[in-house]
Amino acid sequence: MPVTSDDGLRRLLDLTPIAVIGCSSTPSKAAHRIPKYLQQHGYRIVPVNPTTDEILGEPAYDRLADIPVDVGLVDVFRPSPEVSGIVDQVLERADDRGDVDAVWLQLGIRDDEAAARAEDAGVDVVQDKCLKVEHSRLLG
Repeated sequence: MPVTSDDGLRRLLDLTPIAVIGCSSTPSKAAHRIPKYLQQHGYRIVPVNPTTDEILGEPAYDRLADIPVDVGLVDVFRPSPEVSGIVDQVLERADDRGDVDAVWLQLGIRDDEAAARAEDAGVDVVQDKCLKVEHSRLLG
């Protein structure tokens, strides 16, 4: 069952660090502004972007599997057709390290089949919601 209740969303907002797949070094993009907002609100951000070495003062990693620290939440800024492959990476990491508790698909991003696979494996999923909007609404 997808996480949709305010209590469920609050629980996910406690997860850290946040791996941001598709994190951007371009300040005008939502994939930069939202991680920056989260960072300014005390979250550790771990950028995943194979085209750059650093974003928001943090080292950027090519793939989720390359992140050397435990990950609580995976925030996705990639198109919906890429979600299935990202969920595959999340489930592989969850099996190997046991450290990914949830996947958050940003506004406009969804894949019901991939979400169901993640949920069947015990990984919570949020689809088509902005992490910044929900953080601001629920935690101010």
